[in-house]
Amino acid sequence: MEPFDYHFSGEEEIVSPQLVYYKEALRENLRRTMAMAGGPQRLWPHVKTHKMAQMVRMQVEAGITRFKCATIAEAEMCAANGASHVALAYPCVGPNIPRFVQLCGAYPGVTFYAIGDDRQQVELLGAAAAKAGFAANILMDMDLGQHRTGVPMDKAEAEYVAWAALPGVAMRGMHCYDGHRHEEDLHQREAQVRPVDEALEKLKTRLTEAGLDCGILIMGGTPSFPCHAAMTEEFLSPGTCFVQDAGYDAAYPDLKFVPAAAVLTRVVSHPTADTFTVDLGTKAVASDPEPLRAVLADMPWAVPVMQNEEHWVLQVPPEHKEEIPPIGAVLYAIPWHVCPTSALYPSVPVVEDGKVCDWWEVTARNRKITI
Repeated sequence: MEPFDYHFSGEEEIVSPQLVYYKEALRENLRRTMAMAGGPQRLWPHVKTHKMAQMVRMQVEAGITRFKCATIAEAEMCAANGASHVALAYPCVGPNIPRFVQLCGAYPGVTFYAIGDDRQQVELLGAAAAKAGFAANILMDMDLGQHRTGVPMDKAEAEYVAWAALPGVAMRGMHCYDGHRHEEDLHQREAQVRPVDEALEKLKTRLTEAGLDCGILIMGGTPSFPCHAAMTEEFLSPGTCFVQDAGYDAAYPDLKFVPAAAVLTRVVSHPTADTFTVDLGTKAVASDPEPLRAVLADMPWAVPVMQNEEHWVLQVPPEHKEEIPPIGAVLYAIPWHVCPTSALYPSVPVVEDGKVCDWWEVTARNRKITI
């Protein structure tokens, strides 16, 4: 983990546990991401990690105007804060179909895209859009091997042609997320990504030559976006790297980003001679993965023993027994998975120049803002 001082002036006044964001680190991660992408123009980042309007505005100010979302609320947040293109990268079903149509009408200056992997679902969305007097922009969700959602590669061409003929549907390209790419070694990751990218480019060419619009391919996530950046000229969709967490920091040494969020926690007990307890329970940090959920920034050798709703017990090795922090000591835990951790807090203090400069609302923490 890159050295970073998470302590700040006034921390003694912050009620714990509390997620904290660090503006200098956020800016540095933004700079590094844009450098890896070759500039802001190729970036189509996901906002699910932070869900914050101020983060969207920070990226818009840097030249990024395309965003990817998981919820209607996130899409509305992006549209209200300077986005020009917003992709809802989650299938619209049930009430989210009329909500998507309403969203498009509420922000006529923003281009919205929905994804789909099922013909009936796309047909229903198209019918709702047609009834409202427009055609919904659709990106085909591709299953590149994760088998969570998406159309398999061998069925994609026929389905794309069929969807393009549906009323109220305007096919615009493909959503190509490869969330199963977990190779720690960059070269191994690249070897797995390359044949898939080549197949996608061939598919795009065939569809384009058939007279269909397939101009947009949104590629990858944080671990794989550097691979796609080098192999294609398509849009890139990292997300976690703008904030970064302990999990990605440990798993992908080539992704040199600074963990820009930490949970302020305090020591509340010394239950045994070699353990201490902090107020960082499962209500304060993401409960996945099991059992490692965070790493203490100043005490990476402290080993988790157990975690309950409001308690986290850690054990120190014999050589660090004299370093157990006193009751009330302020510590900082780097979440192993920052995305669901952010969603646990209604707002976060933002530190700049060693002090709190603002509090940012986690704008799209709930699944509805106004639409």
